[in-house]
Amino acid sequence: MVFHKEFQTAGKEPGLQVWRVEKMDLKPVLKQLHGNFFTGDCYVLLYTTAAPSYYIHMWLGSESSQDEKGAAAIFTTQLDDFLGGGPVQFREVQNNESLTFLGYFKSGIKYKQGGVASGFQHVVTNDMNVKRLLHIKGRRAIRATEVDMSWSSFNRGDCFIIDLGKDVFQWCGSECNSFERLKASQVAIDVRDNERNGRATLLMIEEGGEPQAVIDALGPKPNIPAGSPDDESVDRSNQKKGALYMISDAAGSMKASVVAQTSPFKQEMLSPSECYILDNGVDSKIFIWKGPSANTAERNAAMKAAEQFIKEKKYPRHTQVQVLPGGGETTLFKQFFCNWKDKDQTTGPGQAYSLGRIARVVQVPFDSSGLHTNKTMAAQHGMVDDGSGKVQVWRVEDGDQVPVDSSSYGQFYGGDCYLVLYSYRLGGREQHIIYTWQGLKCTQDELAASAFLTVRLDDSMGGSPVQVRVTQGQEPAHLMSLFKGKPMVIHLGGTSRKGGQSRVGSTRLFHIRQSSTRATRAVEVEPSAAFLNTNDVFVLKSPNTVFLWRGVGATEEELAAAQYVTSFLGGGSVTEVSEGKEQAGFWSALGGKKEYQTSRSLQKMVKPPRLFGCSNKTGRLIAEEVPGDFNQSDLATDDVMLLDTWDQIFLWIGNEANEVERTGSAKIAKDYVDSDPSGHRGIAITTIKQGMEPPTFTGWFQAWDPKLWETDPLERIRARF
Repeated sequence: MVFHKEFQTAGKEPGLQVWRVEKMDLKPVLKQLHGNFFTGDCYVLLYTTAAPSYYIHMWLGSESSQDEKGAAAIFTTQLDDFLGGGPVQFREVQNNESLTFLGYFKSGIKYKQGGVASGFQHVVTNDMNVKRLLHIKGRRAIRATEVDMSWSSFNRGDCFIIDLGKDVFQWCGSECNSFERLKASQVAIDVRDNERNGRATLLMIEEGGEPQAVIDALGPKPNIPAGSPDDESVDRSNQKKGALYMISDAAGSMKASVVAQTSPFKQEMLSPSECYILDNGVDSKIFIWKGPSANTAERNAAMKAAEQFIKEKKYPRHTQVQVLPGGGETTLFKQFFCNWKDKDQTTGPGQAYSLGRIARVVQVPFDSSGLHTNKTMAAQHGMVDDGSGKVQVWRVEDGDQVPVDSSSYGQFYGGDCYLVLYSYRLGGREQHIIYTWQGLKCTQDELAASAFLTVRLDDSMGGSPVQVRVTQGQEPAHLMSLFKGKPMVIHLGGTSRKGGQSRVGSTRLFHIRQSSTRATRAVEVEPSAAFLNTNDVFVLKSPNTVFLWRGVGATEEELAAAQYVTSFLGGGSVTEVSEGKEQAGFWSALGGKKEYQTSRSLQKMVKPPRLFGCSNKTGRLIAEEVPGDFNQSDLATDDVMLLDTWDQIFLWIGNEANEVERTGSAKIAKDYVDSDPSGHRGIAITTIKQGMEPPTFTGWFQAWDPKLWETDPLERIRARF
C-alpha cells in the first residue's frame, strides 16, 4: 500500500498531530494553531499516548465539499493501516464532536469562516489587520464560532470576542454568568498568546460600556436581543440504549443482522472473526467493533459501513462514529456490556498496556542524561524540546528585573514574580520562550511590572520569543523540565530576595509528584496530614527532624526529587518513613493523624476518573462531562459537579448553585449509578460542599489549592489580561 509522506512522522512521539486536507493532499497544521478549524475544510488528527496507543479523528467542517470528505476518509483509512490497524477511529462533525476530541483543546475550539478553496491559510501572524467576531458557547466544552462582524450576531446571554488585531475585546452580555465569562477569557488569552504571539492587548468590556474602537468597527449599537437557552439538553436516559448488529460483506453489499435488540449486552456476543455495529443512534453515536481476526477488507470498510448504516436508519448526518479494534475498546463502548472483563491487553509482540484515556507509562529510573532520548518527555503539553537549552531567570523587584543566582534556579517563591527566558535551537535557528511566573502572594504592583518587563524583554529580542504566562500551581510540563534534572520547587509564600520579607514556618511540608511528561515538581502545602497522598512522596521539615514520607504508589523519580528537596531544607539527617509504618513523632509534627487520599491514583488505574457538571442553565437539568484531564478550575461554583472515581461517587455543590441543581443533582447521581450496566449499582455517593472538601476528593486534583475561591476566579483571570 502507498503511504502519504506525512505519515513518516505519524505517531513517532506522544501528543497531538493535526493535518488539513488541501486539494486532495495532507498538510500539517502548526502546533500553536491546534484547535482552529476552517468550516469549509476537513482535517485528520492523530493523538498518540505514551504506551503507545493511537486515536485517529476525521473532522468534517459544515461547509466542506463531498470530495474533501472523501479524501479525509481515504487518508484516515491509510493512516489506520500504516499504524497496523490498532488505532481507535472517530468521525467528528462540526459542533458535535466527541468528548475525547474536545479534551485535546482545553481552552476551546475555534471555528473560522472559509477554507482552502477560498484561499484561507493557517498562519501565526504579527499582521494586525484582523477583523473578526467570535461567538463563545459552552460551559464544559468551549466552542468559539466566527460569525458575521455585525451587531445582529450579538445576544445578551453570551460572551463574544471582538478581535481587531492589536486589540482583542471580550464583550460580556448583561445576562451571561461568571463561569461563562471565565471560559470566554481562556479563549481570548489563547488568541493573544498563540495566534498573535503574545502581541495583542486584551480588554474585557460589559454590554453598554463599549469603547469608541468597538463602535467604529461595528457601527452604532442597536438594541441587543436576549439570549436563547442552549439546545444541548441531552436526555441522559438515552445514553445507555443500544442495539447490536453483526455486519457481513461490509466490502460489498453490506448487510447488518440483529444480535441483540437492547443493551446491556454480554461480551461473549462478540466473535473475534466478525465485525459488529453497536447502534446508540438515539444518543447520536454509532460504534463499530472490528474482531482481531476478521478479514482485512471488512476491517478497512468499517467506516464506510457506519456511514451506510446511518443513512439506512435515517439518523442525523452529525452522528458520531467510533471504530474500535478488538482490545482497544473505549470506556464509552464498554459501558453497554454488563460483564466486560479487560484482559491485560497486548498489542504487537508482547507490548502490554492498559487502555483508557491515561495509558500506563513504563517506569524508567530517573536519569537526567537520558532526557534527550526519553521521547515520553515530549508528550501532550507543548514540550518543544527536552529542556536542555539555555535558561536565564530574573526576579521582579521594585519595578525592574534582577538576575537570580543560578545556584537557586528552579526555586520559586509565592511572594515573587519571575521572568524565565529559555533559548534553544530548532531546525538550525535559535528560538526563545519567555515564561512569566506569577506567585499567588505577590503584590498588584509586581504583577503589573512582570507584564511590562515581559514585553520589554520581548521587544529587546526583536519580538521573536513566545510568551507564556504561568500562575503558581499551573506550571506547564516544559517549564518544570528546565532545571537540569532537578525538580521545580514552589514555596508557598516568602521571597528569594536577600533579607526576604517573611520568615518561613518552623514546620514545612512539600508534596512531590511527577507529571505525565516525567518532569517532577515539589509544591509546598500547609503542614497537615490531610494533604498526604498515597501516590506521592512528601518531605516534612519540623524544628528538629526532616522526614521523607513515601506513599505506596510513589515512583523512583519522585523519591530522587524528594532527596533533592531534603538537601536544601537542611536540618541534619533524614528519617525515611514508609506509608503505614509511621512513628508517633511524624504524626505529631503534622499536628496529628488525619484522613487523607488513599485511593491508588489515576496513573495506576485502567479507568480514569470522570467529572460531570450538573446544570439547569439551559432550562432543563442535565449532566455533561468535562472533556480531557480536569483540574480544580473546572469545578463551576454555580453548578453541582459529579466526580466518578469508579469506587466512589462525589457530588460537589458549588456555593452559587441554585435550588433546582442542589435538589435535582442527587437524583442525577442515583440515575447515573443505576443506569450503568457495568456494575456500579449500590456504590457510595458522597455529597460535599464547596470549601469543605475532604482529602478523598481533593486528592484527584493535582496541587489542590484550598484558598482558590477566596479571590474571585474572574479577578484572577483578569490579572492575566
